[in-house]
Amino acid sequence: MDASNKINRRGFIKTGAKLGALAMLSEFPLSALAKPDLIKVTLLHTNDWHSRIEAFPKDGGKFAGMGGAATRAALIKKIRAEEEHVLLLDAGDIFQGTPYFNFFEGELEYKLMSEMGYDAATLGNHDFDNGIEGIINQLQHAKFDIINCNYDFSKSLLSDKVKPYRIFKKGGVKIGVIGVGIELEGLVPKELYGEIVYHNPIDIASNLAKALKTQKDCDMVICLSHLGFEYQNDKLSDKKLAEKSSFIDVIIGGHTHTFLPKPITIKNQLNKDVIINQVGWAGLQLGKIDFYFDSAKTLVNTSIGGNLYINPKQC
Repeated sequence: MDASNKINRRGFIKTGAKLGALAMLSEFPLSALAKPDLIKVTLLHTNDWHSRIEAFPKDGGKFAGMGGAATRAALIKKIRAEEEHVLLLDAGDIFQGTPYFNFFEGELEYKLMSEMGYDAATLGNHDFDNGIEGIINQLQHAKFDIINCNYDFSKSLLSDKVKPYRIFKKGGVKIGVIGVGIELEGLVPKELYGEIVYHNPIDIASNLAKALKTQKDCDMVICLSHLGFEYQNDKLSDKKLAEKSSFIDVIIGGHTHTFLPKPITIKNQLNKDVIINQVGWAGLQLGKIDFYFDSAKTLVNTSIGGNLYINPKQC
């Protein structure tokens, strides 16, 4: 074979290879070759930490050396260094449980949460242990919002202090956060909550979530709940709220001190998944859920790995 034939043969092979590749591409969607530009939002949350400022004592107990505000702050700081868009929330009962509350009356708790960068919290029943004035006296130390939509504060000194909802933007994603609380009558002495009126949160929370989605263009709605995870009777719980709701995407719970190994999902009235999570009590766990949104701000994936025990070894 002469040199010219060798050149032609090589050219034919190269041309055929190119044509073959083009033929394959014509049958393969080009969109599959493009990596989706997803927006990751990381939700961190706590509940019922009950003034547990220090770690549990190293006395050989189940939680010896675990928890504590300093270790939680270090873990949150570590996650923030790794993740671009973080939302930090609490589901109530911040106050009461250690001598720190008896002495500082909640000042230290609110200051520590402010330093950690909490975005919002709701009210638990123990947050009323020093009465309404006790909450008001400490709000000056809170650089985050207290939210609740099912308590009527209109005849209370808290009427202009507590918001029904907040909207946060994380990476362009609009996230509405609402709060609901447990019925205070029979649980908290009347003189401590005064003229605050409880309303069943199912309709209120559902209607507010719908308005946040349809009128405020929120891409996701999170409910901070101090109702309790579940009960053996018909008492309203997070699970029942999820089942009866239509526009709530996530319920972050408290009150029952339930240690969930990881979040659960329950179908709502529209047969869509509602994520429920709760992380026990005493600041022993930090809840962590990752949400992935596409460029249209539509939720396309959720990572609900196990909740994180707050252990000095993690930080």
